[in-house]
Parts: sequence; structure tokens; C-alpha cells
Amino acid sequence: MKIQEAYTRWSATYDYDRNGTRDLDRQVTEGTLADRNCQNILELGCGTGKNTALLDRIGRKVLALDFSPGMLQQAKSKLKTDHVFFVRADLTKPWPAKTGSFELVVCNLVLEHIEDLDPVFYQASQSLKAGGEFFVSELHPFRQYQGTQANFLSEQETVEIDAFVHHLSDFTEAARKNGLSLKSMNEWWHEEDLNKPPRLVSFLFEKRAA
Repeated sequence: MKIQEAYTRWSATYDYDRNGTRDLDRQVTEGTLADRNCQNILELGCGTGKNTALLDRIGRKVLALDFSPGMLQQAKSKLKTDHVFFVRADLTKPWPAKTGSFELVVCNLVLEHIEDLDPVFYQASQSLKAGGEFFVSELHPFRQYQGTQANFLSEQETVEIDAFVHHLSDFTEAARKNGLSLKSMNEWWHEEDLNKPPRLVSFLFEKRAA
């Protein structure tokens, strides 16, 4: 199913469905970013706001982008704050973000739905201040090699969402070409993943000084 339509359909139940990947992503993001203190944060693909509340705590202002009206509606209904600005935007097109104005850009479980990583990494780099960080958390490609992709149950039907496989080197190469240095990369397992490949991979990149 097309990505925008699928996430809008999923938005009503996304927070309540049994979803180990969603839960693990929240834990990873909290553990990685909870000690940050930022003026401006840009969130790419905020969804229902599962990580936006954390970003609101660690940043004075948050610009949260998503292209699913249903997801944005859910996020707005949950997070009542003057510090977060929700904007509908397609990440494959120019972003409504001011160049060089963010200390942190955050992207969770989004890039599997974008075929070409280079434009995203380019715009992330352009949006960051020198020394700013780009945090990425994604479904691990080892899981994708086995055929795993985002899906949900709708009216007793399993709906699979269009996705693209990105190898680990695709992320690091896209970062290198766009002035971002790798600070850390980690692989993550859910408690149910014993003897399985890692479920998530996370990267923390830093924008190099010009």
C-alpha cells in the first residue's frame, strides 16, 4: 500500500497495536538523546508523536514534520505545548526548515520508506548548525533481508507498507557525501529477539565545520 495512505489508515491504532519495533525505537531514542539540551530540534516523520514528547523536554523549540494527516492529528491531540510546531511535509521535497538553525535533527523509522537517501542527508546537513547532530533510528537491514517490513492489521487484513532496503554502508556513505561524520552506530534487539538478527540500527552523525 502507498505510504501516505497506509500511515493515515494506521494512525488511529498505531499507539495501541502490539509493536515491538515501535517500543524499542522509543527506548533507544530516549536512551540516546535524553541528556541533550537544545535550542532548536527538527523531527523528520514525527508520526503520532511517540518521540516528540521527549524532544519537547530536551529542546526549547521543536519543528515536527510528517506527511500523513492522520498521524499529525494524533500527535497534535496528545501533545499540548507551545514549543512544538507540527507541519505537514513530504521529506522527499524541500523542507520548511531554515538553513543552519538546528542543533539536532531526528529521524525514526522513516528512511525505509524513502528510496534515495542522499536528498534527506543533504537537507539534514543543510538544516544543522556546525557541530549539530543527526540521529537516525531504522529497521535493521538484516531484518529487511529476511522480508520484514512495516505492516499493521486493518479489518483482519495485514497491510504491508511500501519499503526500500538500505544497507548499513548506504547510510554512512550518504552522510559522508553530505558533510556528516559518524559519531556512533549501534544495533538493538527487542527482548523477544533472542537468537535473531538485530531489530534496529541507530546512527549518530555530526555536521563537520565548513
